[in-house]
Amino acid sequence: MGTEAARRIDGTVADALSDADRVGAGIRRWQREFPGIDSSGKAIVGRLLHLNEVYLAAINKTLARHKLKYPAFAVLATLRVEGEPYRMSPKALLDTLILTSGGLSNLLRRLEKAGYIRRFADATDGRGVVVELTELGRRVVEPAMRDHAETERRLTAILSGPDREAVERGLALLMIGRA
Repeated sequence: MGTEAARRIDGTVADALSDADRVGAGIRRWQREFPGIDSSGKAIVGRLLHLNEVYLAAINKTLARHKLKYPAFAVLATLRVEGEPYRMSPKALLDTLILTSGGLSNLLRRLEKAGYIRRFADATDGRGVVVELTELGRRVVEPAMRDHAETERRLTAILSGPDREAVERGLALLMIGRA
């Protein structure tokens, strides 16, 4: 988005953006061709889907400098922010990440093979497993976390303080109310 478009963004975000993005153009086509369908959700959902692609590409570009992709980074960073001893059960990891259990199992296998994590039997639950971040995993993920946070700041820098708070609140509400 150019600086002129950015300057126009204020309390009339919908008006300022209606001509500035492909989702706005798509919404207008939907309204023209299907005026009886309420397609107002596309203003948010369509943009979220588009931004997911744009942001994930930028994040993966940053993480590539650390030889990581986002899913692996997410596991390692989640273990790191858990605090010492940097351990979680696979179930606890699954509850914090957006992965399937099969996807997580495969990812944990690859991370263990790379030496970033280790898995061992849970002493408190004979059937359970614990996933632990290794020293090598810490050395890889900590600088990646700094670069990742900087990329996130850069991707959201166009938002003013009040706009940022409104977006954060709105997205939090959408997360809580998700189907």
